[in-house]
Amino acid sequence: MIMSGDARKTAEGLAHLSGFGNEHASEAVPGALPEGRNSPQRAPLGLYAEQLSGTAFTEPRAHNRRSWLYRIRPSAAHPAFTRTENGSIRTAPFTESVPDPNRLRWDPLPEPAPGTDFLAGLWTLGGNGDATQRTGMAVHLYHATSSMERVFGDADGELLIVPELGGLLLRTEFGLLPVEPGQVALIPRGVRFRVELLDATARGYVCENYGAPFRLPDLGPIGANGLANPRDFLTPVAAYEDTEGPVEVVNKYCGNLWTATYDHSPLDVVAWHGNHVPYSYDLRRFNVLGSISYDHPDPSIFTVLTSPSDTPGLAGVDFVVFAPRWLVGEDTFRPPYFHRNVMSEYMGLIEGAYDAKTAGEGGFVPGGGSLHTMMSAHGPDRETFDRASAAELRPQKVDDGLAFMFETRWPITLTSRAARAEHLQQGYDDVWSGLERHFRPLH
Repeated sequence: MIMSGDARKTAEGLAHLSGFGNEHASEAVPGALPEGRNSPQRAPLGLYAEQLSGTAFTEPRAHNRRSWLYRIRPSAAHPAFTRTENGSIRTAPFTESVPDPNRLRWDPLPEPAPGTDFLAGLWTLGGNGDATQRTGMAVHLYHATSSMERVFGDADGELLIVPELGGLLLRTEFGLLPVEPGQVALIPRGVRFRVELLDATARGYVCENYGAPFRLPDLGPIGANGLANPRDFLTPVAAYEDTEGPVEVVNKYCGNLWTATYDHSPLDVVAWHGNHVPYSYDLRRFNVLGSISYDHPDPSIFTVLTSPSDTPGLAGVDFVVFAPRWLVGEDTFRPPYFHRNVMSEYMGLIEGAYDAKTAGEGGFVPGGGSLHTMMSAHGPDRETFDRASAAELRPQKVDDGLAFMFETRWPITLTSRAARAEHLQQGYDDVWSGLERHFRPLH
């Protein structure tokens, strides 16, 4: 049994590499990386050379993702996988329920049973696309009370993990990556990892991206700097497990979980180089840009990462953060405005309150989430509208909350569990009731 105190001690003082999209290289043992070639006749130190490709070989160089791993045993050395229970995990295409145009909001996930690890604690809210066609995304939540003893890998997509309560230590094939609330972790497609809890319980959100790998958005007229700085993304340094004995490995493939018992740990990579790597990122380092004259900018200005689709400018999924920032717009309604959107928005709250939604019991609270799917009308609730419309417009620092959005080009269809969950709030539409008529014709 892995104790949270042990994981916390391990996580303290870990070294990292930095830079999103860089060609990194790391070795846990000097001399483990070959010089001048990727696959020598005999790899150093008796290791096996293996390439892990996150994109097709022939994709443009700027978008190509691959890493070379030098490991104690090749990944091919394993017995057959057999089907196992999916638990509360579901995968696109989502056909359990009819797409719902209504605005929806959930409280945090209920307490899990004792001994629930990250994988068992995953609960799918919904999504879109088709994992077998590598399009679309899924929204999951997790609530765990125990560290994983098994190892997990997702062939269907990459996983963007957003902790809300309790820290995590991700033991990956590339090394160790700690992530706390206020930070996020990105695990590329196919990378195997184990989740250990840094605290007694852990809760948060996961975006499973079936489509093109997340990348930093183009900046266009913004220029060379702003939003998420590449150097603030951290990558683990090589660290390996040389473990003999049974290890359960769970593989998510085309929507189902499969399991095999290895006679060794698959986290046995002694050295590696490449750009198909895990990352962590501190959301408080996001360089927020906004209006310094009038009007509230579109939320796209807060994009941290984007997964582009085949239509330029139209993302399969964007990851957007509402980080601490100054509001100074003159004669401006400062909270996000009322709108209808061709994109679908799932919003979660990591801490504090969101400036367009009332917090507290029955409101928008950390660990909860709201879904405003394609063309559903939404915006500030009545209380927020009344307050913001009458506020004195002095420079205002918004620093009491940290919220995010998974925004996608397609409607999000719920799983049947999410559609009838006990923690689905009833009467969410009521937050807009009482928005009075103020129209007064001049003549």
